[in-house]
Amino acid sequence: MRRIIFDIETCAYPVESLRESQQEYLLRYSEKETEEDKKSQKRDDAIRYLSLYPLTAKTIAIGIYHVEKEKTFVYYESSETEEWVNEEKNISYKGLIEKDMIQSFWRIVDFTDQVITFNGRNFDIPFMMMRSAMLKIRPTKNLMGKRFDSSYHIDLLEQFTFYATTRKFNLDFYCNAFGVESPKSKGISGMEVKNLYEAGRIKDIAVYCAEDVNATAKLYQIWNEYLNI
Repeated sequence: MRRIIFDIETCAYPVESLRESQQEYLLRYSEKETEEDKKSQKRDDAIRYLSLYPLTAKTIAIGIYHVEKEKTFVYYESSETEEWVNEEKNISYKGLIEKDMIQSFWRIVDFTDQVITFNGRNFDIPFMMMRSAMLKIRPTKNLMGKRFDSSYHIDLLEQFTFYATTRKFNLDFYCNAFGVESPKSKGISGMEVKNLYEAGRIKDIAVYCAEDVNATAKLYQIWNEYLNI
């Protein structure tokens, strides 16, 4: 069986780069506020969440872990093709433009028997499918599938919550609960990705993405051994 675990990092376009009508739509609730403090807070909140939407953000890193090969590689945004390796952790990195990253991702997916994510059904997969369409790329497989069918796509967040029967926690929380080193322990969290990107630290984001996908791989091993019944 050929299985991969993947995770993505995204970053919003500057709100000023969107069309005026789009800005008005996104910021409409903040404009209704009469108090400046509340208006500013709602505007900041709206802008902060733009990284979550494929219509207002782009893919800047894709981390993939080959379960059988026990190897990780990461695509990250770069205007020039470049490659480097962390031999100690068996992680390969490759810089590509977004379209090439996504096309490479779908080529890999086409040859897999199973895909594993953490919250992939609610974020990573729809984001990737919509970005693909926007870049005129046709996904090689429909990773969403049927709601309760985990034969091809295993979303660990759905598995750990028994399909939202129990409370959801973030990746860091599950890592700490199961004794897995959390990516957050390296001093970076998903909320800081935008700041790193704006500072030109795309390689730091790539490293963080690798830590994310490796942590997900360890959680998958725990689920597969003890809960995959």
